[in-house]
Amino acid sequence: MPIDPELGLKLLFGLGITNILFLLMVFFSCRCMAGINFINKMWKYEWYKKYYNYHCYYWWGFMLSVLLHATLAFILFGIPI
Repeated sequence: MPIDPELGLKLLFGLGITNILFLLMVFFSCRCMAGINFINKMWKYEWYKKYYNYHCYYWWGFMLSVLLHATLAFILFGIPI
């Protein structure tokens, strides 16, 4: 069953935004990327501790979002090679 191109582009755009949001969530909850100084400053806030506890789930969300985004792009535009 083919995908309606207009709907596919809307989904592709939405997944692209989701990729960016999950990437930011990963970035600001990661000691390696955001840096130890940032983490140490934020650690005094209770809301950040709760946010930080879900770091692994942000990675899974990001990977799933990228996989769906890439798959849909291949379906809509084909493989460029």
